[in-house]
Amino acid sequence: MGFRALVVEKGEDGKTAAAVQEIDAAALPEGDVTVAVEYSTVNYKDGLCIGPGGGLVRTYPHVPGIDFAGTVESSADARFAPGDKVVLTGWRVGEVHWGGYAEKARVKADWLVPLPAGLTTRQAMAVGTAGFTAMLAVIALEDHGLKPGGGPVLVTGAAGGVGSVATAILAQLGHEVAAVTGRPETAEYLKGLGASTIVAREEINETVKRPLEKEMWSGCVDAVGGAMLARVLGQMQYGGSVAAVGLAGGPQLPATVIPFLLRGVNLLGIDSVMKPTPGRLRAWERIASDLPMEKLEAMIQPATLAELPALGADILAGKIRGRVVVDVSA
Repeated sequence: MGFRALVVEKGEDGKTAAAVQEIDAAALPEGDVTVAVEYSTVNYKDGLCIGPGGGLVRTYPHVPGIDFAGTVESSADARFAPGDKVVLTGWRVGEVHWGGYAEKARVKADWLVPLPAGLTTRQAMAVGTAGFTAMLAVIALEDHGLKPGGGPVLVTGAAGGVGSVATAILAQLGHEVAAVTGRPETAEYLKGLGASTIVAREEINETVKRPLEKEMWSGCVDAVGGAMLARVLGQMQYGGSVAAVGLAGGPQLPATVIPFLLRGVNLLGIDSVMKPTPGRLRAWERIASDLPMEKLEAMIQPATLAELPALGADILAGKIRGRVVVDVSA
């Protein structure tokens, strides 16, 4: 039986094109579990895979979508049974393996986690990789001593997917959140998510000659990297930690080791793609308990499969605010 999917094909000229097509179920890749996909979402990697590939896609034709949530149709693994609600993020699904921009997906059972109690599949995709990454960052900061009342927590790239969820979670946990954005029009949106202070990107997006500045931040979720991360490291409180989740500002880090040596600052790397299952389960349970659903709803932009090519270009251009939720059956 056939199903609809967004298929990316590469022509002889090397250019790619994406369109919704009908696919035979026999074309699904090998895997233990077949899932009737209900919702997906749009991440930066999805934009790359819908477009030129960014070196992520190995073979064409390809079905992108690095996240999905839905209902198990069939399973060869005892951990999952037909009717179970499941979530998938990461594991290079949607990159080297067909992903969630389709009404059906077939994957390894090891890549799935049960949908946490209290979450719908739609809400899970409003969270997606971006929100999952944000929760991993918050957990890492907590594991390194972050507590409410210790001072403001900085969130860079705050109007993006990771930043939006991080802002909402941190505020819900009782932290004072300082949200960095280069888009002044998002200030009210960020305040609605719980940000106490809006920091203009130009105030912090440059390297300074001094390796240490005034101690300002008790913690930081950084989605930018580059010169901004270098600057933030020199502004951290003694013993404070930065959870690095992205590189929107570039992969280079023009910094010194002085903040680490004189203030005991920690730089924590956050990986959501290959995160082992115990850490995934911990993060999803925390999402279900600590992410305010009314704030999550405020982040959502609904979309269909047919709208994905344009949305993929938008996210690469930094034009997406919050979280896109794709109803694959619409």
